Amino acid sequence: MEYWKKFTHSERLKHIKKALHNNVNFSEDPSLGYPASKLDEKVFNDEAPFLKDSPVLQSFVANPNHIGCHTFGTSEKAFKGTQDIEREVLNIVAVDIFKAQPDSFDGYIAPGGTEANIQALWVYRNYFINELNASPNEIAIIASEDTHYSIPKGSNLLMIDYIKIPVDFENRSVNKSTLENSIEKAITNGKKYFIIVANMGTTMFGSVDDVNTYVAVMEKYNLPFKLHIDAAYGGFIYPFSNTNSDMSFNNPNISSITIDAHKMLQAPYGTGIFICRKGLIENVLTKEAEYVEGMDLTLCGSRSGTNAVAVWAILATYGPHAWFEKISILQMRTTWLCNQLDELGIKYFRNPYMNIVTIKAEGIPEELAHKFDLVPQKHDKTNQWYKIIVMGHVEVEDLLQFINELKAVRNVSVIS
Repeated sequence: MEYWKKFTHSERLKHIKKALHNNVNFSEDPSLGYPASKLDEKVFNDEAPFLKDSPVLQSFVANPNHIGCHTFGTSEKAFKGTQDIEREVLNIVAVDIFKAQPDSFDGYIAPGGTEANIQALWVYRNYFINELNASPNEIAIIASEDTHYSIPKGSNLLMIDYIKIPVDFENRSVNKSTLENSIEKAITNGKKYFIIVANMGTTMFGSVDDVNTYVAVMEKYNLPFKLHIDAAYGGFIYPFSNTNSDMSFNNPNISSITIDAHKMLQAPYGTGIFICRKGLIENVLTKEAEYVEGMDLTLCGSRSGTNAVAVWAILATYGPHAWFEKISILQMRTTWLCNQLDELGIKYFRNPYMNIVTIKAEGIPEELAHKFDLVPQKHDKTNQWYKIIVMGHVEVEDLLQFINELKAVRNVSVIS
């Protein structure tokens, strides 16, 4: 690992304090031009004694604004220290986890995975318009039916068509011939440029798309395309459980990746990470943002720098080896659950590298699903699936209670 290191508590505290020292201090500095300040001390006590040992909360009170993209051009000098921490996070994720070359990417920590996905669509729509003289009605988004709803949302916002590809009901994969038929129909309807969204862990199933299927079809028809990986859920688990994955920047066909730190990494909400190759993000440069140093290349504009500090603190607490160990434990718990379901003859879907088990609804009584907060695929009578996600708080004892109650319903001997 080039950038990802483990730090002690005192080292983390020192690092974050240094970053805050390099930011503007609204309590002491004569900063007259910023439409922001630290959090109101009448509401948020900035002298509370617990703050001295809680650097993330210190940065929350300091309230840094991370407007802009700090891997591209210049940035607002007032928040230089915490911007450096954001760049450290991006280096860890892009280089150490997703195998990009140093300084070969741009990106930022967005307010969530939905924005990060829409950012990718926005970048590629503008790329095709700017570089290939495309018209918006010639551009289409291609993704599976299991893809997150942020993609049709982005399609609607950007006014480019979304072509939803059916998946196999049992294994949740895209069939190549079905994809080809959809592409042929799209070409007939005047589509010439394609934005592909492939999933590294879908929200409902944890399914992982085969990017080679998409690439093979694009190459067969000699079609210009950009490939985005939605790893909002799987980005902090799949690269560790499947070290041979080709869903990284080692794959020249992949142009960008979205990862959510507020899922597997357990960061505060508002920590979607967007990373793309150099030479792409400038397609969404907002030249009208003249008062912003470096202008702006993000959908959100202003965003909290505290979220970058929180993500860095988590990564620096674990380091790569302890994180791999945590993922391995979750994998073992997930496998244990699957073994129990196998013994009961209950059908389910699980990608072997993920910690999501999606069970056919016919095998789970509705009242049991409600008791254990299993999430349905649909909130109506047409629902066919319930999912269990083995997060850090889900221990084998919790799974055992569920299995025993399921066995009791099915008149099977419970596990003591």
